[in-house]
Amino acid sequence: MILDYEPGDKVTNKNNKDWGIGQVQSIINGKVTVNFENVGKKVINSKVIQLEKLYK
Repeated sequence: MILDYEPGDKVTNKNNKDWGIGQVQSIINGKVTVNFENVGKKVINSKVIQLEKLYK
């Protein structure tokens, strides 16, 4: 699986918009650690949850 983001990228979780904008911290074995502005750090299984990358 090729992921379309890397550490430092800004993302949102389409299913949980109230989490706010998150910044990708790390990607290890398909698990993406994201620091969201409203809920803090979350570890996301990229096989289950699709993150949406925010482009400038």
